[in-house]
Amino acid sequence: MRPTRWLFLLLLGLLSLPAIAAEKVVVLELTGAIGPASSDYLERALRQPEVQGSQAIIIRIDTPGGLDTAMRDIVQAIIGSPVPVIAYVAPGGARAASAGAYILYAANVAAMAPGTNVGAATPVQLGAPGVLEPESDGRQNEKSAPQPKNAMEQKILNDAVAYIRSLAALRGRNADWAEQAVREAASLGAAEALQRGVIDIVAADLNDLLRQLDGRTVTLGGSTLTLATADAEVLRLEPDWRTRLLAVITNPNVAYILMLIGIYGLIFELAAPGSMVPGVLGGICLLLALFAFQALPISYAGLGLVLLGLAFIAAEAFVPRFGILGRGGVISFVIGSVMLFETNTAAFRLSLGIIAGFATVSVLLLAGMVAMLL
Repeated sequence: MRPTRWLFLLLLGLLSLPAIAAEKVVVLELTGAIGPASSDYLERALRQPEVQGSQAIIIRIDTPGGLDTAMRDIVQAIIGSPVPVIAYVAPGGARAASAGAYILYAANVAAMAPGTNVGAATPVQLGAPGVLEPESDGRQNEKSAPQPKNAMEQKILNDAVAYIRSLAALRGRNADWAEQAVREAASLGAAEALQRGVIDIVAADLNDLLRQLDGRTVTLGGSTLTLATADAEVLRLEPDWRTRLLAVITNPNVAYILMLIGIYGLIFELAAPGSMVPGVLGGICLLLALFAFQALPISYAGLGLVLLGLAFIAAEAFVPRFGILGRGGVISFVIGSVMLFETNTAAFRLSLGIIAGFATVSVLLLAGMVAMLL
């Protein structure tokens, strides 16, 4: 009898493990501008075994918007998640503007804290396809909303409308207001969003959200699940070093500086073979810059002008044309730098001060080379 009793207790313990794991709720943070680092963080977090073994995932949102490609990657990860995803705009004063509105609509359950707002989801295309940018306070109206100026911008607007309406239909939310948020850059506070069926819950804090989620049913993969979150264990997953590194190097200003350090390092190595340090440092910086560029919306015409300008400046040291190549190189460098990033989003915009600083350094180097030639 004793071995049988121990076997029964062991089986009972094994059967109870899924129930214990299912009581866990994972909290992820989506703050700041949405870009490659944001999508990488969320996509990798949703694939972790401890996250997939949890009962629910809460994404706390506070964003002014960001890049369209990164937003769509996040939406696809949410829709494909094997665990219910709750999007929660918090704390008070936070917003889910522009790209954040699409993510809120994609979640299984949408929630907001008092004093938050959602909307202003009009795509802005000023020669830069694939960018979503709201006004600074996320509160636009029909008169201030940007209107399509040509057929391409009309296509982008219609695509955004169809996308957010499909998300609204998938989650059973207000599709008409979603279209209004895209076409007219409309924005709502938490209470009005709940009243109009844009969100499902208004919760003061995380504990209040877990209490209101308790007993709520969600549809996932054709089946219905009942959440039991009243006494759930909360697990917060912070971005790891890889995500932090990606966030740093995908800053356009950092990527731009890395590119220039890399190019100048290689130029100095070619000018003085055997130095080693400029070549090694330049090669590393250039590879990091190229990795960042493949994740950012760059203009290849602008990149070509920057490289052409730097090549002209370097050639001035070997071709005695008394500054003709150098002056043309500086002009090409500045124009290409201004054109380099195809985005109107402030967080992914290149600083004019950095461009002016490197242009000044290039002019000083050019003046020194010309003086040596003379």
